[in-house]
Amino acid sequence: MKPGADTSRKSVKTYVPAYQKDEWQAHAKELEMSQSEFVRTMVQAGRKGFDPDREEPDSPDATPGGNALETRVLELLSDDTYSWDELLDAVSDDIESRLDETLEELQATDRIRYSGRHGGYVVVDDAETASGDDGD
Repeated sequence: MKPGADTSRKSVKTYVPAYQKDEWQAHAKELEMSQSEFVRTMVQAGRKGFDPDREEPDSPDATPGGNALETRVLELLSDDTYSWDELLDAVSDDIESRLDETLEELQATDRIRYSGRHGGYVVVDDAETASGDDGD
């Protein structure tokens, strides 16, 4: 990763045929990755194939089954000294960003929704969706 690279998370949306999304989800599950992690990793791998000399920022989840937290801690400590609380804040922010992104994706695909009645997020039941009853 280039020094000073912006590591904040941004959402990217695309549309693919349903069969392709199903294939990607199945492959991601086999690799024990989230769908976002899978797509991000495959895009980065593909881009390296187009221009191997191009330096790309590393994705924190670039290694399936790897320890992304370990990688993140080492990246942070390579630049500066951090206390326990500072490290916790730095890695917690990444978790908060990933959770926010995941919740957005799950809501966009109607797999979860926010229910005021239940006081939080709930899984969308197929029967509930089919009947038009949103439970609120």
